[in-house]
Amino acid sequence: MRKDDLVIKITKSPNQVRLMLSDQERAEIEQELAHYPTRQAACVEALKVVQRRRGWVSDEHLQAVASLLGMTADELDGVATFYSLIFRKPVGRHVVLLCDSVSCWMLGSQSLRHHMERKLSVVQGGTTKDGRLTLLPVVCLGACDHAPVMMVDEDLHRDLDSEKIDRILERYG
Repeated sequence: MRKDDLVIKITKSPNQVRLMLSDQERAEIEQELAHYPTRQAACVEALKVVQRRRGWVSDEHLQAVASLLGMTADELDGVATFYSLIFRKPVGRHVVLLCDSVSCWMLGSQSLRHHMERKLSVVQGGTTKDGRLTLLPVVCLGACDHAPVMMVDEDLHRDLDSEKIDRILERYG
């Protein structure tokens, strides 16, 4: 245990940690715990619960989840930062994941990325000024037979070209 972890544990009472997570979040996390052999094994699902409710996982919420699971904040942050779909900073209302696997790259995903960056006035990894969309790369979406592909939130879009992307992005306004 590091000195910083001790400070968190000393300065945050159990009641303060509870206030960081809503009753619904705690209940959902407790439900997830039933599916895992240890509390720590449920850490990704617990982070996903917070992210579903809040859009991203702040430092305070990460500390609260770590406390609930019996982990240090550093341990849980190591897990959170390993997974590219756990967002540790705010993202737009909709997250656009553009596949940059070999199949998508060979079929033009790089030019489609440039098209989206121009259309949205953001660079990859950025969020539009209105907070509507965040454009992120993803290694593979598992639809290589329909490359290039992207996901917007939970919706997979296949066989992309510039015009199709324009129509898709208009739906998320």
